[in-house]
Amino acid sequence: MGVNQRTRDGHDLSGLVHHSDRGAQYRAIRYREALAEQDAVASVGSKGDSYDNALAEALNSLYKAELIRNRGPWHGIDDVEIATAEWVHWFNTFRPHGALGGLTPQAYRAAHLRASEPRQNPSPTSPTPDNPASTKPGA
Repeated sequence: MGVNQRTRDGHDLSGLVHHSDRGAQYRAIRYREALAEQDAVASVGSKGDSYDNALAEALNSLYKAELIRNRGPWHGIDDVEIATAEWVHWFNTFRPHGALGGLTPQAYRAAHLRASEPRQNPSPTSPTPDNPASTKPGA
């Protein structure tokens, strides 16, 4: 979904790296083909080292706490798949993240892209990844 959205939005995905653990699903032929279609590189953590994948594990923990345990019981895999897609959309577009200065991942990324573009008249009130809070006087 992320690749499709960013491609549709015209972003350059050269140098794309997908980091995962060593799960069986990441050794599947279709997975490797999907990465090859995107010219993406697979990156896996060290065997038995959970710290290599700490961010993914933290996300999985939030997913389980915020969705799976709180909204069940589930009636089938289709219900879980639909709810997961809705949760990912909510997580990226509406849920504020403390590590991102209270921004959503989508807002943080947009600010990063704006900060990366050459500007003629930069606005002092625009949030950036380095300074997500508004610098507007009195804010």
